[in-house]
Amino acid sequence: MNLSLNHCSNTDTNTGIVRNCLSSVNSTFTNAGNETIVDNKTTTTMGALILSLVFLLGFPGNLFIIWSILARARKHSVTTLLILNLAIADGSLMALTPFFIVYLVMKKWVFGKVMCKILFYLCLANMYASIQLIMLMSVYRLVAVLWPQRISVITGRRTVMRVLAVVWVLVMVASIPALIFREARCKGPISVCDSFHNKDSDVVLQYMLELVLGFLIPYGVIVVSYICILRRIRRTKFNRRIRSEKLILAIVLTFCLFWLPYHVINMVQVTWALYPHGPVKDKLGDIWYKSRAVTSSIAFISSCANPVLYFFAGKSYIRREGLAFMARLFEGAGIDSGKLWNFIQDVIRHLLQNSL
Repeated sequence: MNLSLNHCSNTDTNTGIVRNCLSSVNSTFTNAGNETIVDNKTTTTMGALILSLVFLLGFPGNLFIIWSILARARKHSVTTLLILNLAIADGSLMALTPFFIVYLVMKKWVFGKVMCKILFYLCLANMYASIQLIMLMSVYRLVAVLWPQRISVITGRRTVMRVLAVVWVLVMVASIPALIFREARCKGPISVCDSFHNKDSDVVLQYMLELVLGFLIPYGVIVVSYICILRRIRRTKFNRRIRSEKLILAIVLTFCLFWLPYHVINMVQVTWALYPHGPVKDKLGDIWYKSRAVTSSIAFISSCANPVLYFFAGKSYIRREGLAFMARLFEGAGIDSGKLWNFIQDVIRHLLQNSL
């Protein structure tokens, strides 16, 4: 670990890392003048506090989910495997937060050049992984509802494992810009770890890539999937529900709630980079500069929110199952293709009877 930049320290420069982790390369010090995103004491303190609470809730919570599935689950359905991988992604992100908390509290980067690149690379990779896994959950529900008789063929265990492997490889590749642009440098009298772009087009490329791959495409797929699912369910006018539908929908909405502000600020920064010099550009710069820490810290909350959702969804199992309640919840969330096909047949019979 290279600590050679410590001679730059002793100033107020820190909150950028929290916000920037989420963006993976979310600030352009080279274009922002001599100020850094960590100069604001209020946002730095707020960011450190949020991250501390997120770590205390999210890290043990996601570890408990992983343990519940690996040690207590009697069967591993497709939904269970997706939730396991989501917990691994979220838990990995939670494990990185102590580094960002130290950065905010000390107001300088003390972990060296290599760690600067690696930490933000892993941060972006886990962000991508989370949304891609949530997208896969939605697609799986769609396939299960539209083609229940084929679900066991389309989503066999071996197929699912291959898809998961491909997803993890793709998110690692998509996160490479963090390795390219993220650097530890002296900014004034302190050392900072941030994104350094030589031209505005690099800013646009990086943040648009992040927006498209990390939000627009997966959320487009998610929204279309749930519209199709709801239309099919409403068309049948049948009151039965697949057990995990509400839980997975809650996960989707939670992720959107906490990540949307972050991507909005990304787009503000892209607009700032493209805008010609003048008062409007200054105003845009002021907006993303002051909002980055808050929106990035809020985005971290999504990784600790899922264990809370699981707890409330599975609280009816606690008395009966004890510590295994989470495993029973996930087993109940899985779709058994035979039972689902019987359910669809019941719906068809119900419709035929009503039509006679």
